[in-house]
Amino acid sequence: MDKYNEALKEYTTELNDETVKLNVEKILHDNLKKNSRSEIYQLLFSCIDLTTLKTTDSNISVAAFTKRVNDFENEHPDMKNVAAICVYPNFASTVRMNLEVSEVNIAAVSAGFPSSQTFTEVKVAETSMAVADGADEIDIVINVGEFLAGEYQEMCDEIEEIKSACRNAHLKVILETGALKTASNIKKASILSMYSGADFIKTSTGKLEPAATLEAAYVMCQAIKEYHDKTGRMVGFKPAGGIVTTEDAVKYYCIVSEILGPEWLNKQFFRIGASRLANNLLSSIAGKEMKFF
Repeated sequence: MDKYNEALKEYTTELNDETVKLNVEKILHDNLKKNSRSEIYQLLFSCIDLTTLKTTDSNISVAAFTKRVNDFENEHPDMKNVAAICVYPNFASTVRMNLEVSEVNIAAVSAGFPSSQTFTEVKVAETSMAVADGADEIDIVINVGEFLAGEYQEMCDEIEEIKSACRNAHLKVILETGALKTASNIKKASILSMYSGADFIKTSTGKLEPAATLEAAYVMCQAIKEYHDKTGRMVGFKPAGGIVTTEDAVKYYCIVSEILGPEWLNKQFFRIGASRLANNLLSSIAGKEMKFF
C-alpha cells in the first residue's frame, strides 16, 4: 500500500451524506441568529478574497479594480480592508504595481485554473511566474480526474511540485467539491491536499455547479480539525463560489466557528472567495445599500 492510502487510513473517511446534512442543519439552527450581527459582518468582510476572474479582464480593468481597494482604505479608515485581491496569474504584476495598501495580499489562480487540465510542467512554470510577478498566494485546483480514478500519487506529487514552486507564497488547493459529489470523497481529497502541503483548502472554482456548499464546508473543516489534532499544523479554509448574501457568509462563519473555533476566525486561516458579497456585507454593516466595489 502506498503512503497516500496509508495516510488516509489514519482518518475516518467513510461518511454518510445525510448525517452531514443533519449536522449542518443543527449548527445553523443553534448559531445563525446569534452570529447575525455587525461585528461578525465586519470580520467576514476582512476575510474576503475580492475576486475578478472574467474573460474580459484587462490591465486597465484590473488596475481600476485594485484602485477601489486603495480607495476603501482612504474612505473607510475605521474598517479593516479585504484580505486579498484574487486575479488571473498574468495580472499579478498589474495588482502589484497599483496596490497601495500594505495589509491586502495578492492572490493568483494558477496551474491550469479552472480545469487543472494541462502539463504539470506548465502548472509549475505558471505558478513560478505568478510568484515572481508579486503573488503572495496561489490558488490551484487538484487534478479531479486523477483523484476520482484513485491515482492519488500522481495528484499529490503534482501538488508537492507546485508547492515547491510557490517558494514563500501560500498555496490554496481547490477541491472542486461539486465534482467530487460525496462527503467521503471530499474528506479524502481534503486530507491528501493537506498531506501534500496545502496551506489552505478551498471548496470550488466558482466555474462549476454546484460550487460551495455548507455540507462540503462541514466535511472540510472536520478534516482540518483532525489533521491539526494529528500533526499540530493549522491549515486554512476557504469557501468560494456562489456566496453572495450576508446570510450566506454568516452560515459559513457558523461552520468554521463551531468546528474549528476562534483560532481560525481571522484572515490568516479563513477566507471567502467572492465578488458580489463585499457590497452586501457593507450594506448590512451600514444599514443602507452600499455599492462600493
